[in-house]
Formats: sequence, structure tokens, C-alpha cells
Amino acid sequence: MERITMADSDSDLDDEFEDAFETQPIPCEMDLDTALDEAKTAINLFFNNKFNEAKEMMKPWVGTSMYHTIGNSVFDFLEAVLTFNQHSIQKAGESLKDAIQLCNYYRKKNTFSESIGKMVRRTNYDVYTNEEVHAELCFAESLLLKALLSFIEDETLVSFIRAGLKIRSCFNSYKECSHILNHRNWAKKEPHKVHFESGVRVGIGAFNLMISLLPTRIIKLLEFIGFSGSKELGLQELEASYGLTQGLRQVLSVMTLLSYNLIVVYVFSHTDGDLQFCDTILKKQLMLYPEGAWFLYFKGRLEFMRGNLKEANSWYTKSWKSQNTWVQFHHICFWELLWTNSINLDWKEANIHATSLLNDSRWSRTIYSYHKVSIMLMYFDDLSGEEQQAVVNLMRNVPRWKQRIAGKSIPMEKFCVKKSKRFFSQNNKLILPALELIYVWNLFKVIGKKRELSDRFYKVISDAELKFEKDPEQYGSEFEADNRALLYLLKGACLRRMNNPMLAEENLRNVVALEKKIKEDNYLVPYALVELGIMFHEGGDNQRAIQTLDDAKKNYTGYSLESRLHFQMHSAMMELQSLKHSNKN
Repeated sequence: MERITMADSDSDLDDEFEDAFETQPIPCEMDLDTALDEAKTAINLFFNNKFNEAKEMMKPWVGTSMYHTIGNSVFDFLEAVLTFNQHSIQKAGESLKDAIQLCNYYRKKNTFSESIGKMVRRTNYDVYTNEEVHAELCFAESLLLKALLSFIEDETLVSFIRAGLKIRSCFNSYKECSHILNHRNWAKKEPHKVHFESGVRVGIGAFNLMISLLPTRIIKLLEFIGFSGSKELGLQELEASYGLTQGLRQVLSVMTLLSYNLIVVYVFSHTDGDLQFCDTILKKQLMLYPEGAWFLYFKGRLEFMRGNLKEANSWYTKSWKSQNTWVQFHHICFWELLWTNSINLDWKEANIHATSLLNDSRWSRTIYSYHKVSIMLMYFDDLSGEEQQAVVNLMRNVPRWKQRIAGKSIPMEKFCVKKSKRFFSQNNKLILPALELIYVWNLFKVIGKKRELSDRFYKVISDAELKFEKDPEQYGSEFEADNRALLYLLKGACLRRMNNPMLAEENLRNVVALEKKIKEDNYLVPYALVELGIMFHEGGDNQRAIQTLDDAKKNYTGYSLESRLHFQMHSAMMELQSLKHSNKN
């Protein structure tokens, strides 16, 4: 296998099979320098919440100027991702297809003899024009966005195959860009180099980082197309791009680094992101874009991950109130506010944001409705009779709204549907459903940041456990072991965050002991084992940690939210193997 680096040997690009132009593009009358300047202006408009003005700046030159065309397609792509609307997805797909075709038109065309020559000698990149150099980079970027969009574009296997082909072509195109960067004789004070380099480094960095996160079993599936990823290289290249402050794509490295350290790390691993580095980045970005919705959001996320719930709520509120052009962006903030208030045990406030998501967002009504009901069940006794009936009605709709994307159900939707059915089989009751959601979304790590949060959680769990032990039959007898195991898991996970490993281990082992009696919630046992494995690692017993994580990985399959746990296992195992390797040296 190979990974993209800044010094890969020459490699032929795979052909990218895109439909040919129905009409040839009109040669662009806009010079590259002006296009780069206008793209920079559009980026500044965009991050100052002037989304429509940014897009309007691109429109006149769409179809002739590479940077205007790809800029327009980026706006369409973001709208598609935020709205999840089929019309917007199709529109973005067409826009990106046009961008790919235009960039391909401007790329360097090799004759047959030149293509044969590439097999035996290094390409002379000095003969490339500036337009051809930038066309290669814009081509790679357009392919990457089109590949990502292909996963949600339709429900056929063909879309996945096409996405795989585009990722392969994108991978090779970025490699070609790295060769250009390293082997072209750039003139001193070459104004285009900084823009090109910032894009190459952010692309290579993002690719390596993305692939490095994938669980081993998925990486093995990628081996046949010949690449792997290095987290260290990915972060190194992204930070190098971030340092190129004049580069057109420097802001992309900013967004990628913030997304990785504040979102990806917390969803897919047991570790923390580099919060101090994010703080430094955000201070600079908020000076540039003090009302920018994106950076206000990331500031809220930073405070959330620090456990500063009041401050997080303030920043999230500033973010969604900072603009009304892209109302869909409000939903991202509402999602975060749902969790900050849930972790603060302010269920009524959390329900306000859950209601907004259910009423206004098109993403997943199944997930939103189950989350809303789970929150309402946390203060069910305080609800009016009408509100209690609304809970029952909503729970009935959870399965009805389930959707299929690319022919498959969303794992979290399947989890919600299963829990909705459990609700009716347990006398219209569930045990701590909102805390269970907080746990499976990997947000228990936040409560460990503040002792008062973990203490309050522990009390809620203990009270529920006491109530359950007094009358287990109130939930029916069929799922008694499942309910008991859930309480043990939540309690053990909470005790781990409270730095009480002995009691945490006792509760987590109680989950494992119930394995044969659990009827439906099979996910509880592997999740408990991963909790134990990570706790052993935190206590310095790395060998025991490896054995426990290996047990969870090899001996359990087919349970709810399995892929989510595999990401966390992969992250922990990579860290342990790295420590093992360094100790040998």
C-alpha cells in the first residue's frame, strides 16, 4: 500500500470517465490572477455570512472560469449537505459535473508519446502553464466533492462504484499535484505558488486524516485501490497549509482542523482534540470574521468540549442568530443546544431545540422524533395528559419515518426504531432514554470535564437504579436483563469519568455477566468491554487494555451501532500499538 505524501514518485493518473462536453466551453477571457482575487473576495464574503453575495460573484463566469465554476459548485454542495433535499443534491451533482468537465478541459493534455515517456522518465512540469497547474488542483477538488456527494446522490450500487472510482482518480490527481509542487521550478516570488501549495497540502492532509480514521476492516477493503492514510502526516500537512496565511485555501485547512479536533475526534475516538490549538485558531478567525456563523459555531463547540455549557450555549445562540440566509445552518446549532441542555439536565430547554429540529429540518425525522420523545420521557410525570399522549403518538411515528439512503438504513435510525418498539412492549416506558443517547453519541466524555456534571449524572442514574430495583416489573419482565445492563453500563461509564476505576470495573463487568440473559440490547456488552479496555489503558495496564479491546472486536458482531464502536476501538488500538512500538525502541 501507499499513502499520499509530498514526495511520491510519478504515477499515471487513472482515466476519469465523465460525459464529454455537449458543447465546448468558451475560452475564458478572465485571467488567472483576477479569478484568484475574486475567489478570495468570495471566500471573505462567505465567512462574513454574505452567502448570496459570494455566490452572485461566481455566477457570471460559471462555465468558463475554473475558480468561479468550482466556487459556485462548492456553494451548491454545502446547500445539499445542509438541506439533505433531493433537488439540492441533484443540483449540486450537476454543478460539480460541470466543474469536473471544465477543469479537465484546462488540464495538461499529454500526447501518446508523452504518456509512454512518463513510464520511463520524470514529467517536466516546467512546461505546464499556470492555468494547467491550477486546473489539476481544481480537478482533484471537484472530484473529491463529487465522490462525497455520490454517497447520498441516489440509492443504487452504481453510485457507490462511481464514488469509489472518483476517490481513486481524486487520490491520483492529488498525487500529481504534489509532484508538480515538488518538481516544478517555481519562479522566485511566484504569486501562484502559495495558492497552489495551500490547496495541495490541505487535500493531502484531509485525505490522510480521513483514511487513518477508518476501522481496520474498512481499510482492508481499500487496499485493492492501493492507498492508506497517516494521521500524523495528515495533521502535519494541514498545519503546513494553515501556516500559508496568504493561500487561497488556507481557510479550508482552518475548517478541516477545527472539524477534526472539535467534532471528529469526539465522535469517533475516546481522546480529546487539541483544544488549545483550536482556541488559538478561533481567536484569529473571530478577529477576521467576528459575526461569521461558522466560527461562532466552532467557538461554541470548543466551550462545549471543555464542559463550559453556559458559554457554549451563548456562542451557539450567537451563531444561529448571526444570519438568516441559510436557515439550515440554524439546525446545526439547535442540535448542539439540544445536547448542551441535556447534559445540563435542563430537559425542557433541550426539548425546545428538539422540537425545532423535528418541525423544520429535513434530515431525519426518525432520529429527531425519537430524541424529542426521549427527552420528554425524562420529565414525563411533569407533562400534561395531552403532552403525554403526544409522546405516545410521536413514538408510533418513529418507525414510519425511517428512510433508506443508498439502499441502506441509517444505523442510528435503526437504533431509534428498535427503542420505539421497546417503549410499547414495556408499558410505554424506557429507562433513562436520553442518557442512553448521550452515551451512544459519545458525549459522556464531556461530563468528565466538570465534577459537578458527573456528580449530577451519577445521582440521576442511581435514582433510576433504585426505582428499578424496587419494582422491575413496571417495565415488564421480558427485557429485565437488558434494562439492568443498561443501568450498569451508564453507571460504570459515569464512575470511570469520576476517576473511580474499581467501582466502574465492577459495574461494567456486571454488564458482561448478563450477556446470555440480554434479549435485544446486545450492543451493551461490547460497549462495556471497550469502556473497560480504555479504562485499563488510562490506568497504565496496556496489555490488559489490548486483550479486552481485542475481545470486543473479535467476539462480537451484528449489534446496534457496531460501526460507531469500531471507530473508537480502532482509535484506541492505534494509540496502544504506537505506545507499544515506542516502548520497544
